Amino acid sequence: MNIEGRICRLRALEPEDLDEMYRWENDTLLWRVSGTTAPFSRHTLMRLIDEQRFDIYATRQQRLVVEATDNADDTRPQTVGAVDLFEFDPQNLRAGVGIVIAPELRHRGYGLDALRTLERYCRETLHLHQLWCEVGADNTASLRLFAAAGYEACGRRRDWVLTPDGWRDAILMQKIL
Repeated sequence: MNIEGRICRLRALEPEDLDEMYRWENDTLLWRVSGTTAPFSRHTLMRLIDEQRFDIYATRQQRLVVEATDNADDTRPQTVGAVDLFEFDPQNLRAGVGIVIAPELRHRGYGLDALRTLERYCRETLHLHQLWCEVGADNTASLRLFAAAGYEACGRRRDWVLTPDGWRDAILMQKIL
């Protein structure tokens, strides 16, 4: 399954994505925004890839790889990141959203295009009513990205995340599709 955007496409995880996932999931700079507290093994990540063969209705989560489609010179699309749907709630037609774009490929429009493409998939295929995310109040880049995609802040959780620098607030954002 490929879901086409303007400058990127979303596709299912493949075993060939293991090395990239391993790099991202074990990047300690990303742990603060993902809630991760320990490294992931290759075995664990291969199980995650393997579980993607199950329907989102069974697993309540789905990860899609973000590939660039604006690199016409390359024969193989470049992997630029991933988007996650989590806490999928088919009764209330909503899901949480997470996104990671490789640090060296940020600020090129991939994140916004990936979110818009994911939203179209959620609306047209999964028939969701809303998407939500939780962003650290000090994560200005993510706050700007989600705001540009039409998400609105709808709550603030005070002292929600403990970081090495102290407590940080989290901003809850949502988008009605």
